[in-house]
Amino acid sequence: MRWSRLGVAALLLLGVAALARVPQPQTPLVHKTKYIMGTVYEIAAYDPSPIHASQAIDKAFAEIARLDVVMSNYKGDSELSQLNRSAHLQPQRVSPDLYRVIEESLRYSRVSGGKFDITVAPLVDLWKAALRGEGVPSQQQLDEVRACVGYEKIELIPPDHVEFHSPCTRIDLGSIGKGYAVDRAVDILRANGIENAFIDAGQSTLYGMGTPPGQDAWEVHLRDPSNRIDPVVRLKDNSVSTSEQTPPSLLGNATAGHIIDPDTGKPLETTYALSIVAKTGTASDGLSTTLLLVGPEKGRPIVNQLADAAAIWVSGEGQPEIVSTGPQIRLFGKELATKP
Repeated sequence: MRWSRLGVAALLLLGVAALARVPQPQTPLVHKTKYIMGTVYEIAAYDPSPIHASQAIDKAFAEIARLDVVMSNYKGDSELSQLNRSAHLQPQRVSPDLYRVIEESLRYSRVSGGKFDITVAPLVDLWKAALRGEGVPSQQQLDEVRACVGYEKIELIPPDHVEFHSPCTRIDLGSIGKGYAVDRAVDILRANGIENAFIDAGQSTLYGMGTPPGQDAWEVHLRDPSNRIDPVVRLKDNSVSTSEQTPPSLLGNATAGHIIDPDTGKPLETTYALSIVAKTGTASDGLSTTLLLVGPEKGRPIVNQLADAAAIWVSGEGQPEIVSTGPQIRLFGKELATKP
């Protein structure tokens, strides 16, 4: 479950309030939503021409829809589904988009010691069956499926081929694909002359382009499971993503969650919500899952190796752990000193 307390609508209200305080011509705002990739995407753009902004947003949505056909593991005819069926037989040629997403995913697998792993698809399917009431998998079942998992089983053959070194390996890009789609939407908006916009992918990955009128950044309130500390970040040409394990109260099942630990083959057990600020949606999306899986102790050195990044883990009791190499994460509007 990934969640941000302020969606696009609330952010737009902030922009309207700023316009009321700052005497200046009001720049028209266009705000659209579209259901793609199994979630709701929202794009809000400021532009002197509402027609121009609307057309640019439609092009960005069209790009996200195109990428869904590339990366979906639900559509049987998607490029990813075809790869999952045949990459163990011989190297498969893939599109530049799919190659780049897999390449980026393997980078996070390496820095996390394998905790982030897009080959968990067989395990994800096993636990989805448990959620449907088909029973909790036995240890024997978990051991058998875990033999299919391991990012080392994926081989990238430059410039555009992928091969799996196990007949049962399959990949799931749900932990990074939406972030990549956000980045491509940003590229489309910029290519069409949009300078100031906000993109929200299911309230899990957000990107702030430029700034709202009369402000110097897009202000976002981050997930706080304790409802005590109210972490806030300001975005300007960067992204934030949030990850936390799905609560049993939402699943109706205390034995499962949607984030799987590849080491155990079981749903991750954690009370943290993790938010990460990074330069791109791809990075923030992939890193949010990575850092939630490894936790703050092992996650801190990962963030310290990144440029212009910041992360916050918030426990259910409201205890924050913050690390930053640039962006500020504030609590109750006050800057929190980060540990070295």
